Amino acid sequence: MIDAQDALSLERIRRARARIAPVFLDSPQYVHEGLSARAGIPVIVKVETVNPIRSFKGRGTWVALHALAEEGRVGPDRAVVVASAGNFGQGVAYAARALGVPAVVFTSRHANRAKIARMRALGATVIESGEDFDDARAGSEAYAAEHGAELLVDGDDPRIATGAATLALEVTDAVQAGFLPAPVAVLVPVGNGSLINGVASWLREMAPGCRVIGVQAEAAPAMTLSWRAGRPIDTPSAATYADGIASRVAIPAAVALMAGRVDDMVLVSEERLRAAQAILTDELGITVEGAAAAAWAGLEAIPRPDGPALLIITGSNT
Repeated sequence: MIDAQDALSLERIRRARARIAPVFLDSPQYVHEGLSARAGIPVIVKVETVNPIRSFKGRGTWVALHALAEEGRVGPDRAVVVASAGNFGQGVAYAARALGVPAVVFTSRHANRAKIARMRALGATVIESGEDFDDARAGSEAYAAEHGAELLVDGDDPRIATGAATLALEVTDAVQAGFLPAPVAVLVPVGNGSLINGVASWLREMAPGCRVIGVQAEAAPAMTLSWRAGRPIDTPSAATYADGIASRVAIPAAVALMAGRVDDMVLVSEERLRAAQAILTDELGITVEGAAAAAWAGLEAIPRPDGPALLIITGSNT
């Protein structure tokens, strides 16, 4: 059993950043004038799309896969098996290829075709199984057990969150250097919870005045309901177009970590998500996927913060 508190300590996060492939580090971060004018407060964007997999997932998957390899749990003769809507699978495939580890990714039969193509291009074996992400996750569990492979679940292994936390480290380092204003709120898209738990773990210590606010689609609220109840709550469906945050089964380990780290969770409609996607794409001049749009949609849905807000632009795989 991995000690989550140790994995998410400041020391571990700082050490993780020193080991992550440079292509995933030092993503653009700046005060965006157009979004600031719209919001009436300084809006800092952290753009995690300018890397080989076009999402933040490369940080955590790199940390987790290298740890598993060092522990002898994956290798050339022992595959890693995951379920993914696409971005997590790309991160796993990229790290696995660098290590010479076979990667098997389960997706739903309705998964984003471009993401599937990119996972295969990175060397992963992609198996389409079930009607949604959580069906695919069940398939990955059965496959790993049958083939003696290593199952890696996003949100469950805290080292994925350790890697994700390094993006928050880059923000606070820039604040300390005088390059960014100190945010009083951060809006974080939430799927399985690794990103918000990593970001919150770092900010709790390094920016305790910053409120950590998770954002989910109203149509996929499992982690929000779970956080509010203090226990995992699954939902019958996850009918959002934003596939990166479309999960109906809560990860117990991620729910447990959210307690005391996350200040609030906000649900937004499909209409808000689509409008936010259009605004971010226009303002940033880049492709923004539906899940990434949750950050701006969440900022629009809450009372205006009394200082700068940080938006994490999580991906651009539409």
